[in-house]
Amino acid sequence: MAHAAEWGHFYYKDGKPCYEVPYADPSKGMRPATLKDAKKLGLVPGVSTIINEAAKPGLERWKITQSILSALTLPRLPDESLDAFAERARADSQEQARKAAERGTAIHAAIQGYYEGVRPDETLLTYVQATVRAVDGWTADRDRFEWGPETSFASPLGFGGKVDLAGSCGVVLDFKSKEFSDTDKKLAWDEQCIQLAAYREGLAMPAARCANVFVSVSNPGLVHVHEWPEAELQRGWRMFQALLSYWIARTGYKNDL
Repeated sequence: MAHAAEWGHFYYKDGKPCYEVPYADPSKGMRPATLKDAKKLGLVPGVSTIINEAAKPGLERWKITQSILSALTLPRLPDESLDAFAERARADSQEQARKAAERGTAIHAAIQGYYEGVRPDETLLTYVQATVRAVDGWTADRDRFEWGPETSFASPLGFGGKVDLAGSCGVVLDFKSKEFSDTDKKLAWDEQCIQLAAYREGLAMPAARCANVFVSVSNPGLVHVHEWPEAELQRGWRMFQALLSYWIARTGYKNDL
């Protein structure tokens, strides 16, 4: 989290994203939108901004693992102090996290592009084809319907978001790229349920079936669809409402549409 800077994803009242705003000096380009910008422009916070108020045990565990791996695999330099080695290991783990994030972003963009009619790059084709097969398999028992990729919204309740994929038959999907080789491993965490529960409410689809589509970065072609039970989604929505109330109380900003 970055409470000091209060940057995050914000949305206009018509649902259009406002991730960046121009610097006062136009020559400097764009910068991330902040809470101050939201108050000035009448924006609403994004679902991800609200969820950042809660701990993310899955992500924190992954970060700790990366730090341990860096410390175990990096050779210690001659006469290097323990503090210096620890700092170098920390920097290495952050670099690994950056590379993983870039790969995940590329895979995510390729999958989104497919549903928007764009042929993916050959280097990412395996990830996309496996994802499409998994999604088609999961929806095989339903009538054919239209997918709406990258649908953004602003809810009258005072929050916004952008959904990866929403179907006309009442389905909301969110893609997650992760390093995994075993689909029996715990992949789904509360924050993902909270996100989907908020998305379906924001889209005015309160009865939509919701699932995360986990795409393995480390094992191309491995994809797992995790559908959230209705009881869990209702629980997720209650948790999101609590986090939204906390965010409003902490920031002193509320913008009901």
